[in-house]
This record gives sequence, structure tokens and C-alpha cells, in this order.
Amino acid sequence: MSYDDSYISMDVTEQTPQESSTSLWKQISTIKETALEAFRRKPISHWILLALSSVAMLVAFPASSILSRVYYNNGGKSKWIISWVSVVGWPIPALLLFPMYFLSGIRPTPLNWKLIISYIVLGFLSATDNLMYAYAYAYLPASTASLLASSSLVFSVLFGCLLAKNQLNASILNAVFIITAAVVMIGLDSNSDRYGGITDRQYILGFVWDILGSALHGLIFALSELVFIKLLDRKSFHVVLEQQVMVSLLAFLFTTLGVLLNNDFQNMKSEAVSFIGGTSSYLLVLIWSAISFQLGVLGGTAVLFLSSTILAGVLNAVRVPITSIGAVIFLKDPMSGFKILSLVITFWGFSSYIYGSSSISKSS
Repeated sequence: MSYDDSYISMDVTEQTPQESSTSLWKQISTIKETALEAFRRKPISHWILLALSSVAMLVAFPASSILSRVYYNNGGKSKWIISWVSVVGWPIPALLLFPMYFLSGIRPTPLNWKLIISYIVLGFLSATDNLMYAYAYAYLPASTASLLASSSLVFSVLFGCLLAKNQLNASILNAVFIITAAVVMIGLDSNSDRYGGITDRQYILGFVWDILGSALHGLIFALSELVFIKLLDRKSFHVVLEQQVMVSLLAFLFTTLGVLLNNDFQNMKSEAVSFIGGTSSYLLVLIWSAISFQLGVLGGTAVLFLSSTILAGVLNAVRVPITSIGAVIFLKDPMSGFKILSLVITFWGFSSYIYGSSSISKSS
């Protein structure tokens, strides 16, 4: 049968408005029943933990980004200190891990040389990544830095495909293209969102460090996945926490070494005195930056374990506009038409990625 014949033989009767309404209500009813069935399969404690983890991602990560910019706005100058603050809270996940050993009878994962070397490499890369982002937030508005950091999804896809052999489809490739276009759009609109006192060279450096930090973040994500596949060969919450604790601890050690060599601990006293709001405000910004960053990482880890990478992707997409809107409200960040358009395009790109990832999960 030819294309024309098959087209002629199709039923071309149109649905009446009443039939369309009935069909829509059937779809809504089906979705509702599916959601209720999924809800009943898990205990209520599971959904409470998932809700708390999701809130942690959506609140803690934007708060950490905004606090980094508050540090520089109020007189902070050290890139090493704000990088060190990101990992000084490494004992927070450890506080959850050790009770699991004693109360649940879980044994720590045995260490071998491959696993130790993997943790050292990931710790060093994480310390470097935090330093790159510190430079980005020193020179860029928090809203711009957050939008640029969303490009880490592009690099996660590329490195995940190369190293972990993750599958690709048209929707994921479309997401890569869209988010890349959004980043280019921000670059073309660079004159509209620059803080006073930031030179052309500093703004360009902030832009470059943000993109490089996003690329390194994508590489870290792919290498972490590779460690789970090749070396750990299992997925349980305590194993995920172990990796987070070890990588954060080693990143803390590497960053502390950098702070010592740069003599930044000695400069913290004078920096605190000249800080807007005084020493108490200085300490509060650093303490809450440390807590919020670790809570965000812990929330993301829990979402990945309790649900899926798809939900983590959804929340990751949502926290980008939350950070941008928060920066506009609390820091009076400039928000040009190009930046708003870039924000919409970025969200579209994340949606395309989520749809593509969901399709691959269903097919496998």
C-alpha cells in the first residue's frame, strides 16, 4: 500500500469537545491511579525522606551559591577561603554514616589500592573544581554564575558517554545543543550584568573559570559513576555516603594545603574586621556556606538513591531559576531580557534531557 493509500484509509473522524474532555479526564485519572499505586508501594518514611532530600537540594544549593556572592559583596577577597568553606563541612555526612555502622550492623566497604587512588583523584579534582567556582563567583553575579554552571549537564553527558558508556538519544543531544546556546547567549549579553569595579579581564576570567569548573564537574560525575560500576559494583545508601565522606575529606585536605601555602588563614582576621557587618557577619556567612553546601550534596545523594537520576535532574533544573530569582531578590542582581531568555532556554534544555533519560530508562 502506498503512503497516499494508507493516508486515505485512516480514520479521520474528529472528536467532539465532550469526547475530548472525557478522554482528558481518563488520562488524568490514569496518572492519578499510577501515582497512588507508586505511593502505596513504598512506606511513608520513604516519601518523607525523599521530600526532605528534595527540599535540601532546592534550598541548600541556591543558598550556598548566594552566600558565596555575599562573601565577595561584603568585602571578602580570598578564593581559597570560599573554596575551603565548601568542603570544611565534610563531617556532616559522616555523622549520618557512623550510626549506620553501629546501629544497623553494616560493615564499611573494604578499601583497596584502586579505590584509594580513585578517592584521591576525585578529592583533588573536587578541590580544583571548588576553586574554579570560587573564581567564577568572585567576578560574576550569582544569577549569571548559576546559569553558566548549568552547562555541567552538557559535560556530564559527554563524559558519561565516553567513560561510562551511557546511552544517548535525540532528546539528550537536543538538551546539549540548547544549553550550549543558552551559555553563548549569556556571553553575548556580558555588558548588561557586570558589577561595578569588575574589569573586562576579570569578567572574562569569571566566565572561563565557570565553564571550566562545569566541565570538571561533569568529569567528576562521570568518574564517580565509573567507580560505582567498576570498583564498588553495588548501590546502597551507606556506600554512597562513604564515597561522599572520603572525597570531601580528601578535597578538604588538598584545599587546606592551598590555604596554608597562600597564607589565607593569617589574613582571615583582618578580612573579618573589614567585612561589612563585622566579624560576626563574616563567621555566619562562612559557617552557613559550609552547612548549606554539604546539605545540598547530601540531599542530592539521597534523591539519587531514594528515587532516580531523572528526579535529581528535575530538581537540578528547578534550582537554577531559584538561584537566579534569589540573587535578584537578595543581591539585586541585574536581570536583562537576554538572561531571562537564557533561563527559559536552560529550563527547556533540562526538560529535554529529563525526557531523554526517562525514555532510555523505560527501554532498558
